[in-house]
Amino acid sequence: MIAGNWKMHRTPQESAVLASKLREKIGSRTEIDIVICPAFLSIGAVYEQIKDSQVRLGAQNLHWENEGAYTGEVSAPMLKEAGCKYVIVGHSERRIHFKEDNQTVNLKAKSCIKWNLVPIICVGEKLEEREGGKTADVINEQVEGSLKDIKEEDLLRTVIAYEPVWAIGTGKTASPEQADEVHLLIRQIVEKGYSRKIASGIRILYGGSVKPDNIAGLIKQEHVDGALVGGASLDAGSFIEIVSECGTEKNRG
Repeated sequence: MIAGNWKMHRTPQESAVLASKLREKIGSRTEIDIVICPAFLSIGAVYEQIKDSQVRLGAQNLHWENEGAYTGEVSAPMLKEAGCKYVIVGHSERRIHFKEDNQTVNLKAKSCIKWNLVPIICVGEKLEEREGGKTADVINEQVEGSLKDIKEEDLLRTVIAYEPVWAIGTGKTASPEQADEVHLLIRQIVEKGYSRKIASGIRILYGGSVKPDNIAGLIKQEHVDGALVGGASLDAGSFIEIVSECGTEKNRG
């Protein structure tokens, strides 16, 4: 899976143009799951461009309640009706800037599952945590907290994205070996809480300054199942190249 997180970029018209380019070049690919997550206001415009293609629509966030007095929020049934199939939950920027914690991430993931949306649950450590040797503790706490009480049969419909916070928007990237090491750790945590079958079947993406020139090394790793792409997903050429490289590696395997 390759998922593009457009963050707070592109107007609806600009998003439609970008989505149209992606549909034209990679909209018929079936060997790899492709997801793009525009800003809320652009979801409708993007859906109209990709609805008849293999490119799937995702959102960047949601509230865990179906409706209510939550000014400025959107819910799972709203996103479902708008054509979304996936939702990013617990992105590091949500955790840092909007004080989301494992409990709220867990509630959001459960809401996704209830409405047959696929949550892409993000986990990852900060630079000071990695340098302090706390990576395993942070990842363990986030994975266990974010997956709390999610049923085994629902977990295989869930995606986890490992995004080292120190590598997001900084130009730094975890080495393929560093990424694979944490992906393996995540699988071990899932196996401990569920089973080896679930741990081997769940998809884990890498997110952290993914670009065309580093995707091949990442996707070759045993425990890396794809990527959550940030800045490079805003450029049609770069995103198409990442998807193509990922598909090539899959075919080689």
